[in-house]
Amino acid sequence: MTFLYVILAILMFGLLVVIHELGHFLTARLFGVGIHEFSIGMGPKIFSVKGKKYDTVYSLRAIPFGGYVSMVGEDEECDDPSAFSNKATWKRIIIVIAGAVMNVLLGFALMLIIVLSSAKLATNQVGAFDENAVSQNFGLQVGDIVTEVGGVNIHTGNELIYEIINQGKVEAAEGVVAIDLTVIRDGEEIFLPGVQFPSIEEQGILFGSADFKVYGEEKGFISVIKHTFFRSMSTVKMIFDQLADLLRGRYGLNAVSGPIGITQEVANAASLGFINFVYLMTVITVNLGVFNLLPLPALDGGRLLFLLIELVARRPINRKIEGYIHFVGMMLLFGLMILVACKDIAGLFA
Repeated sequence: MTFLYVILAILMFGLLVVIHELGHFLTARLFGVGIHEFSIGMGPKIFSVKGKKYDTVYSLRAIPFGGYVSMVGEDEECDDPSAFSNKATWKRIIIVIAGAVMNVLLGFALMLIIVLSSAKLATNQVGAFDENAVSQNFGLQVGDIVTEVGGVNIHTGNELIYEIINQGKVEAAEGVVAIDLTVIRDGEEIFLPGVQFPSIEEQGILFGSADFKVYGEEKGFISVIKHTFFRSMSTVKMIFDQLADLLRGRYGLNAVSGPIGITQEVANAASLGFINFVYLMTVITVNLGVFNLLPLPALDGGRLLFLLIELVARRPINRKIEGYIHFVGMMLLFGLMILVACKDIAGLFA
């Protein structure tokens, strides 16, 4: 991991933070919310400048992993008509979710770059089997268009391969996993129960492995839009799958990485080429957007939960109580970040 790649990873984090906070900032400005500070980074302030048109302070802080937009009346009642707390609930909801939405939209834009860089686009039609393939002995045939894997709809080859990998959790026999497929064959929909694929075990976790190749299709306007959309949605689903597996105990703490571990992975991806770097950046920005919308205190999703309760109850939660809950959540989040950072640091010397 060279110093240049580390700098590149830090700049990438900075960009993702700017995009996220810009979502909050622009929507707050759109709805006339006063803003005290727009900060990139956390911790001690390196430098700051005050805007000419508004009193907003724009600052750069020492720790590059984070940032915030400090709005008037964000955590307290205020008589100022420009206060966040005095805006309509639907406006506050838009402001709160705008950062995560910007991250996900960036992920879609990056996925478009990846799709456009491909020579051909992988379809969900089986083109050829690997030597000694297992799945062809359980009903799968060349020419089959796979439309469902374990009940999940499939539209592209990338989704197909991912779902086989992800759903390879039920051990059918030694060295293989069994997955239900639905295919289109000669215009007819056919259900194939328990199609077996080779299994791969990594760190005690069982994954499926596709033992076939798929046909490719030429790039065109429709196909590019199709693959960009469905591959982006598959990336969003992948984040939720990983969160669910983490909660179920399929992955342990060793599978969780913080800024240090992610920086190392970004540096490794950058060293392997531009597209690898862009793909990892896509996963990270989508991850950032999805994670921020989880209904946990101190996250955007936690604030969104309180706003939705206010929308239903037609009256706001006590601002002080909400502030205390977010503070406790922030402390717990910092504690988890410190724990993960220690794990990542230990991994550097392992």
